[in-house]
Amino acid sequence: MENLRGATVTHSRIKITAKVKTFVLDTNVLLHDPQSIFKFEENNLAIPVEVLEELDAIKNEQSTERGRNARRVHRILQDLLPDSRSMLEGVELPHGGTLSIIINPYLVDPGRTSPAMQRLRAILPDLSKKDNRIIAAALFVQEQFPPPTILVTKDVNVQLKARAVGLESEDYLNDKVPEDIEEASYREIGVTIYELQRFCSEGHFELDAAAARGLPVNEYVLLRSDEGKTMPARHHGKGLVRRLKLPDFVKAQGGIPIRARNLEQQFLMDALLDDGVQLLTCFGKAGTGKTLLSIACALHQVQDENARYDGVSISRPVIALGKDIGFLPGTLEEKMKPWLQPYYDALEVLVPTKPPKDPQFAAKKVSKKKQRKHEEAQLAAPAPAHTSYNGGNGNGSATLLKPYERLLRSGVVEIEALAFIRGRSIARRFFILDEAQQLTPHEVKTVLTRISEGSKIVLIGDPAQIDNPYVDSRSNGLVYAFNRMKGQTLAAHVKLTKGERSRLAELAADLL
Repeated sequence: MENLRGATVTHSRIKITAKVKTFVLDTNVLLHDPQSIFKFEENNLAIPVEVLEELDAIKNEQSTERGRNARRVHRILQDLLPDSRSMLEGVELPHGGTLSIIINPYLVDPGRTSPAMQRLRAILPDLSKKDNRIIAAALFVQEQFPPPTILVTKDVNVQLKARAVGLESEDYLNDKVPEDIEEASYREIGVTIYELQRFCSEGHFELDAAAARGLPVNEYVLLRSDEGKTMPARHHGKGLVRRLKLPDFVKAQGGIPIRARNLEQQFLMDALLDDGVQLLTCFGKAGTGKTLLSIACALHQVQDENARYDGVSISRPVIALGKDIGFLPGTLEEKMKPWLQPYYDALEVLVPTKPPKDPQFAAKKVSKKKQRKHEEAQLAAPAPAHTSYNGGNGNGSATLLKPYERLLRSGVVEIEALAFIRGRSIARRFFILDEAQQLTPHEVKTVLTRISEGSKIVLIGDPAQIDNPYVDSRSNGLVYAFNRMKGQTLAAHVKLTKGERSRLAELAADLL
């Protein structure tokens, strides 16, 4: 058995048994989850020295999650490998596995070779690339140790190249949800017509053991009788289902009433308005009403005379679709405005800008002298709450503030940048995190741990629309949070499938 420098190692700690495997970790796995080192149970773990080089190049990224994770990995490795002997021989991990740093002697001494290295050089001749060198290190481990060797990487292209040279490769699966998760938007439970009538009159009903088996707390269901009569309900645990507590409509102050248009939106509105649900995850394709309902229910509760929350906080990850246009100038609100434009659009719908009181006189001609006196009087008078004067053009003209601008200036609605959320403690806020499918599980954990008592957070997004190259439909933060928090009394989940924006939007979402 060869050590990192090509000599014989007599005290290597790598285990060689029929049940043990050796996993070689790529850089992106450690950046995705620095704690992945402790999540391979009793198997051998090998980290190529090229990975340390890549981590060293990334650690100086001060304002990025990658930089923070690279520094966390360095601290973990420093604690586990305190001296050169532990680096050469490897160490035992707390859970029973082993950890080793691998240096491929075939790359140190180009004159040495092996059948596997010859095959590698024929297929991937450019060994100056870090990915190819990591694959070469994994091949070296495969040659030296009998247990099956598997390269673990989140880079699909590296997986394909590894398989091309005869090396098993797979994705990091520890934080991925099962493939069959979340098939239907809700369950249907069969009841008799008499049970349904009792449920409607009493507002609650206890399911039998067979119907309640496997039903998580706060899951939404549809009770259906043999006669075709239905009633929506929510499971509160131990087989007890209750009627939804829905108002006729929700509205912001001075706005228009908003009602649920379908059964799934009724489920969402019930969860949004329930103080007991502190975490709500919502899946939904484009046009299903996620954004509009979330901000409508938030403002309905914030502006109520017995408001539980002091205001609404809105945020989303800053990940562009297609080519990035570069940095945006201005204040935080101005920088975030393009990313949060869907919420500004929703606020325009909820609280539309009021037209002039007497539009029939808007075109009436006024003399220049009277117009000037009118403008001077307006400038001298205190500005009403709904107007703002623009003094930059020198003519004293007044511009009407849009409703969402008034909400922003009053602090009722705040824009949060996720880049600055670490260390925060968010109290008495209704927090809406849009496009949560773009976040990693670690980033979602960082956000959720900022939520104080008395606050509520809503994670919404579409797992089928992901632009972040480091997550997919099964490993993103939205589905991860749903999967881990499912069944908790303070968490609920809703899936929206029916589009309500327009027939065109519905067809585009389904067919394109």
